[in-house]
Amino acid sequence: MARYRAIHFPKLKHVYTVNESIAQIYRDLYHVNVKVVRNIPKLQSEIQPKSRHDLGLPEHQKIIILQGAYIDPDRGGEELIQSMQYLQGVLLLIIGSGRAMDTLKKMVVELNLVDKVRIMGKMPFGELRQFTMAADLGLSLDKPLHLNYTLSLPNKLFDYIHSGTPVLVSDLPELRRIVANYGVGVIASSYEPKILADDIHRALYHEDYAKWKRNCLLAREELNWENEAKVLQVIYGNL
Repeated sequence: MARYRAIHFPKLKHVYTVNESIAQIYRDLYHVNVKVVRNIPKLQSEIQPKSRHDLGLPEHQKIIILQGAYIDPDRGGEELIQSMQYLQGVLLLIIGSGRAMDTLKKMVVELNLVDKVRIMGKMPFGELRQFTMAADLGLSLDKPLHLNYTLSLPNKLFDYIHSGTPVLVSDLPELRRIVANYGVGVIASSYEPKILADDIHRALYHEDYAKWKRNCLLAREELNWENEAKVLQVIYGNL
């Protein structure tokens, strides 16, 4: 495959990929002008949020959320659940599916965290959006154990931003880029559960928290599919 790319990639006239980190690797290797088209949600009209009461959520607790269609091992779910042992007045929602889900459910029972962690299956996007909008903090905790995760730009990051929910994310290049450029949250300092719990607490009560929420709403005006699609329009317009 590498030999095939080396032969044919430099001959391509129009190339795009899913984020800047991957694009730069291809530019450096093959000296091709690789464009970036990220997988970002459409800018939806203002959604009327449901109350926490209507969603069956506590009114007077902080709520943090980890969502994803592929909540697999090495995406931080295990450490996140372990961190809940050190947090008070916080409810964790895990919503989605993946190979790690059965393990996470067992951990909740074994660690006696059934009152602090709710694990919910996949649900329609509109329903998921309501839970994300009700949360105080969105989490993305992929580990840099291989290049696929190291260079990842999870869809959930943009779902959190579009919901006006500040983020706590692992220190990966693309996540760091979004957080730094748009000021929508903070970077986790460790996957170690006790330190992760401290990071979560600091994020929830950070002096800039209200600013992060405002910045999410500003960022979604730029980080949306309507803008991202313009890159594709230029590419296909040249064909």
